[in-house]
Amino acid sequence: MARRNKLSHISIPELSLVLLIGPSGSGKSTFARKFFKSTEIVSSDACRAIVSDDENNQSASKDAFELAHYMTAKRLKNGLLTVIDATNVQHESRRDWIRLAREYHVLPIAIVLNMPEQVCTARNAGRTDRQLKSHVVPQQLSQLKRGLRGLREEGFRQVFELRSEEDVAQLESIIRTPLYNNKKEEHGPFDIIGDVHGCYDELCTLLEKLEYSIDKEQGHLISAPQTTNDAGYTRTRRPVFVGDLVDRGPASPQVLRLVMNMVQNGQALCVPGNHDAKLLRWLNGKQVQLRHGLEATVTQLATETPEFLESVKTFLDGLISHYVLDDGKLVVAHAGLKENMQGRGSGAVREFCLYGETTGETDEFGLPVRYNWALEYKGKAMVVYGHTPVPEARWLNNTIDIDTGCVFGANLTALRYPERELVAVPALQQYAVPARPIGYNENSSLDVAQQYDGLLDIEDFTGRNILSTRYSHNVTIREENSIAALEAMSRFAINPKWLIYLPPTMSPAETSQREGLLEYPEEGFKYFREAGVSKVICEEKHMGSRAVVIVCKDEAAALRRFGIEGEGNGVVYTRTGRSFFADKALEQEFIGRVNDALQQSGFYEQFRTDWVCLDAELMPWSAKAQALLQQQYAAVGAAALQSLPAVTAALEQAVQNNVPAQALLEKYNSRMQQVTGYVAAYRQYCWPVDKLEGYRLAPFHIMATEGATYFDKDHEWHMSVISEICKADEKLLQATTSQVVDLNDAAAVASAVSWWETLTGKGGEGMVIKPYTFLSSNDKGLIQPAVKIRGKEYLRIIYGPEYDAPENLQRLRSRALASKRSLALREFSLGLEALERFVNKEPLQSVHQCVFGILALESEPVDPRL
Repeated sequence: MARRNKLSHISIPELSLVLLIGPSGSGKSTFARKFFKSTEIVSSDACRAIVSDDENNQSASKDAFELAHYMTAKRLKNGLLTVIDATNVQHESRRDWIRLAREYHVLPIAIVLNMPEQVCTARNAGRTDRQLKSHVVPQQLSQLKRGLRGLREEGFRQVFELRSEEDVAQLESIIRTPLYNNKKEEHGPFDIIGDVHGCYDELCTLLEKLEYSIDKEQGHLISAPQTTNDAGYTRTRRPVFVGDLVDRGPASPQVLRLVMNMVQNGQALCVPGNHDAKLLRWLNGKQVQLRHGLEATVTQLATETPEFLESVKTFLDGLISHYVLDDGKLVVAHAGLKENMQGRGSGAVREFCLYGETTGETDEFGLPVRYNWALEYKGKAMVVYGHTPVPEARWLNNTIDIDTGCVFGANLTALRYPERELVAVPALQQYAVPARPIGYNENSSLDVAQQYDGLLDIEDFTGRNILSTRYSHNVTIREENSIAALEAMSRFAINPKWLIYLPPTMSPAETSQREGLLEYPEEGFKYFREAGVSKVICEEKHMGSRAVVIVCKDEAAALRRFGIEGEGNGVVYTRTGRSFFADKALEQEFIGRVNDALQQSGFYEQFRTDWVCLDAELMPWSAKAQALLQQQYAAVGAAALQSLPAVTAALEQAVQNNVPAQALLEKYNSRMQQVTGYVAAYRQYCWPVDKLEGYRLAPFHIMATEGATYFDKDHEWHMSVISEICKADEKLLQATTSQVVDLNDAAAVASAVSWWETLTGKGGEGMVIKPYTFLSSNDKGLIQPAVKIRGKEYLRIIYGPEYDAPENLQRLRSRALASKRSLALREFSLGLEALERFVNKEPLQSVHQCVFGILALESEPVDPRL
């Protein structure tokens, strides 16, 4: 019992379930309002009022407490301290709250207001809204006193008792202390080291490879490397050990001495492993079996001094089950940790951290079958763990097991954070034989994550969803749009394992007021100038279709990174995730040519990758839009060209016969010219493509490679790198012509306008204006990544042959762009987020939430001609 005569401060865990215990009139509600936020208090009286409009209606108590439990559960799930304002004097009522605290792995705290009976009676007598019978307060006090001594046995981690009004008055504050596992303020950089198991020489070699300086003889860290982050701050790196420092290996005491020194000097962090916990039980004199390597550790410790053994015991006893680091982005635990246990404190949390979760079965080796909790992990925090030896460290749903079996003759591995780089050293020899082979039951050529990537949880893709993105605000996907996207993705999309990105739609500039024109470069430049952009790049808009091209160096790379086997080493797909090529053999021939160009240009070596994702334009347009051309554009053109000559001939004859039809003749002559221009316009986008030689690919963005995205590079960099690739195969690959324009330079702007006029005068589609930097924003948020300025004749295809008639242009100039621009920005941010998640090895389910979101947004009612 934490009891003091003069208690001026109470210290409670920052995440806890606080029960106020006391009879009616003891001042619980007043106490709660004084020391806790109103949102933290769950009051039984308030819940009665909610369910019955009367907080004194005792007949509503059952419903009221169901509501209180529901509210409390939601708060605890979200990691929020919660205070229960109810009498709680009966063991049965407290038991339900203790059970709830355990369910959400929070610490239950009791604050007892054990006021004298006369105080409680006098307070109740002064209330006009409630009349209690005379026996109620004495009965509640009797129940309280009977259970007071057993509160800790009930499960309360701390108990504070206040026995008088003076005790309450003297209490100045309730201090919230962070849980020991809360190291969110520690941002690293870290080097997280897998299970050492007494392999001291390998540990020293690994630390030296990581550029730490070690006094190997004395077991001290001399110096640690430093890393400068993107903001220019230099920080000292810190090792973090995932536990199992001891057993099986040849030098457990030396490992302990080094790690203990580093931790005690603030140079490292360490969490306990199950072998460390077993050693602690032995040091404490508990009955444990000397097996599974403990016998080796005990033998090695026999020559150590009693003082050293005592220091080991103190060290191991003080290790925290897990650590939550870097603002919650990183969790380190020996056997891993589910999302709902991270940053929590309970016996179940510690048990999971040490041993993981088992199915209750044993395998053919007599060992417990471990449940692979990481298969269902969807948490935002990266979880780094060990415990189960694996042939190589690898990612699964934003978790990574870095126990690579050093003591069994394999490797000792470290994960560099935040770089996500793996560094390993080989074991000097095999010190122990594993009870079951490392990698047991791994019969597939795919890794564990890829084996389950095909099984997506439909709940993540239906209903209303809110997706967070790192480059912009949250994006809301409406339920009705999700339904349309689900059908498109399930019926028409390529193998979803390739779908790591979809490009955004693009908005045009404001409507031009120039005679005969709907779009003109000046409006595009004006948009960016007003958005605060002073430098842009103008790129030729190709007469093709937007395409995403993923190329792997070989099929082994496609299998390793995408989990795709037997489908070649790449894919080409459209903005809606459909295969660009109906002929798979032709697609792979196309991918082979692009791959050859990448290899010849040295791209793979330069970027240290074996795959790349390109955003590109694939020509001709007719290759993808053949049906659209035949059924819509060509049909209109053919019908008009067949009928209009006869009409104009008849009108000419009528005019010759002095019929007043000259105005009508001029109108139809104008229509004939418009239709002729319409047919000529779409024909420029069509040519036969029976073989590969008919295709042209114009890449304009390098979106991602292994471990990297390129959103921090300006567009001129992208153009430069891509031009080198194109030089390796100029028959297939076409570099995009571009101009960099300083918007404050009138001559540069005029030159770009002239260039657009030349492009469109030759029948070209137009140009795209982009901020010089890939990502640009102002105080309102992200700026449009691009606006398109299309030529007069190309717009004839989009809006129809007669769109440029004065009366039609006037109507079209009233087009609204707000919805289109909003759509473009949301799709842009989701596309980048999808790639970031894939590159960071987040689960495919997480990547597909963003890709699926783009497909869903495409079903929003926006004018497709924009």
